[in-house]
Amino acid sequence: MKKFTIGAVLLTLMFNQFSAQSLKSPDGKFEMNFQLKSGIPFYNLKYNGAVVVEDSKLGLRLLKDGDIQFASEVENKNNQGKNLNSGFVKTAEKFDSKNETWQPVLGEKKNYINNYNELAVTLNQPENDRSIVIKFRLFNDGLGFRYEFPQQKNLNYFIIKEEDSEIDLPWDMKAWWLAGDYDTEEYQTQTSKLSEIPAKWPTSFEGNASQNLVKNGVQIPLMMKKEGASPLYINLGEAAVINYPAANLELDADNFKFKTHLTPDAQGAKGYMQTPSTTPWRTIIVSPKAEVVLDSKMLFNLNEPTKYTDTSYIHPTKYMGVWWEMIIGKSQWAYSTANNVHIGETDFTKLTPNGKHAANNTKVKEYIDFASANGFQGLLIEGWNVGWEDWFGHSKEFVFDFITPYPDFDIKMLNDYAHSKGIKLIMHHETSGSATNYERWADKAFKLMNDYGYDAVKTGYVGNIIPRGEHHYSQWTINHYRRIIEKANEYKIMVNSHESVRPTGESRTYPNWIAAEAARGTEFEAFGGNNPDHQTILPFTRWMGGPMDYTPGIFQTKFDYYFPGDKRYVKTTLAKQLGLYVVMYQPLQMAADLPENYAKHMDAFQFIKDVAADWDDTKILTAEPGDYIHTARKAKGTDNWFVGGITDENPRDFTVDFSFLDKGKKYEATIYEDGKDADYINNPQSYHIYKKTITSKTKLPVHLVRSGGYAISVKPIK
Repeated sequence: MKKFTIGAVLLTLMFNQFSAQSLKSPDGKFEMNFQLKSGIPFYNLKYNGAVVVEDSKLGLRLLKDGDIQFASEVENKNNQGKNLNSGFVKTAEKFDSKNETWQPVLGEKKNYINNYNELAVTLNQPENDRSIVIKFRLFNDGLGFRYEFPQQKNLNYFIIKEEDSEIDLPWDMKAWWLAGDYDTEEYQTQTSKLSEIPAKWPTSFEGNASQNLVKNGVQIPLMMKKEGASPLYINLGEAAVINYPAANLELDADNFKFKTHLTPDAQGAKGYMQTPSTTPWRTIIVSPKAEVVLDSKMLFNLNEPTKYTDTSYIHPTKYMGVWWEMIIGKSQWAYSTANNVHIGETDFTKLTPNGKHAANNTKVKEYIDFASANGFQGLLIEGWNVGWEDWFGHSKEFVFDFITPYPDFDIKMLNDYAHSKGIKLIMHHETSGSATNYERWADKAFKLMNDYGYDAVKTGYVGNIIPRGEHHYSQWTINHYRRIIEKANEYKIMVNSHESVRPTGESRTYPNWIAAEAARGTEFEAFGGNNPDHQTILPFTRWMGGPMDYTPGIFQTKFDYYFPGDKRYVKTTLAKQLGLYVVMYQPLQMAADLPENYAKHMDAFQFIKDVAADWDDTKILTAEPGDYIHTARKAKGTDNWFVGGITDENPRDFTVDFSFLDKGKKYEATIYEDGKDADYINNPQSYHIYKKTITSKTKLPVHLVRSGGYAISVKPIK
């Protein structure tokens, strides 16, 4: 027996000696090194020969196999199983590579390039005879890695206590961050050094309808910058979050070290796994140019191609909505003055109308008329269905049925009227966080949509999740979102989810998940405001994994226009609102303001009518998170280009270089810019519009006032 033990030790030492392995990116600029140190897996990452991620641990902690743990037992040390973070030997390694071009159903470019080199390392724990695979993919813009669990005798079912993937940085970087949370990303972005986060963290958030904070944690995607003579940008994220909780990052601010922190379920466990299975990819995008980070498609490339056999129903949509007037407080979602209703029992025709219900026949027809006259495809109507009188704050499971309209909403008449005008209505399914109820009604709700020709739905998850104790980003709820997406595909319906988990590139696999919110959108301009730099940061964070339904297009920014003495205002110029349609990719693209506000500025509204919602090409002209973004996009299937730029609280000058245009051709450019006297506080509606003939040699100067912007439509002259 002693001889066998010595032999096992020698075998372990031998494997550790030869456990180091390197992987280079296709262009050779990145190098990832993997090794075992005393049986513990580590990796590091170099860019152009310099270390950008220092030796960082990998591994997972487990709970005792087969036991369902209650929250009080999760930390019980006597209940811990054999962890998957040490005692490993390397038993195999496999290299692979891919260089493919694929076409997204909807996207920022016609073609996405997926080019990587791959290393899969198989590790075995001799003590338990368990094996895992750590897979690394190195792209020309950074690294993705994940854990894979083959089916095997000693690893069939297991519970994850925590994933301990680390990312150790060499520098105290500038970061654009949100406070870690299991239920919301609807916070103002903070800007500070990593070392300053613990001191700033306690004041970095405000109240939300549902929140469970991770102390000193930060959310991903996380954008960072090494400042100085040789700047470097690093973006940390995750891709393909499927059957697994979404992650935050714990920060060791003294050592600039991050560790994965998964969202727990109602019992405190992080993930229930059955082999074969995989974790999401941890992603590290690195570049000396912010524009390269912003242009990265790594998160999409790390998702699987779609298995949908029919995607013909998925299309870009420009829409308006009976929505903003409720957000600002002019109208209401609820129909009556009641505060206690029972779905299927209350007779809503006998309740007293409150006189402010927005989703009524007369008003909806007015919206339909305006949307139709101006070339829109869709109209969202919120508050059409019974139940809004007591929908929030009561942990009410049976809160909506998603099929019964209020007495003043004639669904058949309005649907017929919309179709006669070339408009499709967009369904609204607010769940009030009651995911169990939504799953119970989903088939009936989607069948109703099919019956009336709706092909898109906006879902909502305001408030705490039911099943009670679950979180918006826990494994069960992640799986719920996927079930709804897949169910919607059965009925040929596109989904725009609000208050859901952020997308992590899944639109490649589930292309009917056309958009999501999952961040602080325009509605927060009425709930406390968004800082002028907000929209210059979101594309580097929330947008990295998929489009957001940001709902831009607010022309009437001062709320005292509606309510004399109201000091709220949208922190933007009108021209900046136009620029957002180009800077922010939104295949489900809303003109969010009221029709009467657009009617006063039809010359500026023309850009919203003209701008595309899906693209053949995208050029990030220049960008700096927190400061400015300038973007050019080529409309799908045409030779039309659109250019947009936005700035933070500082005025800026920029010269648009049109060298991306075809040489030898002339184009007509229509420029929408801030007026000379424009100011986002004092004169937000001042703008200037003019036309100019341009070519690929044209360089056009533009001036952006503070929190201002511009938009340009470019069409070939035939």
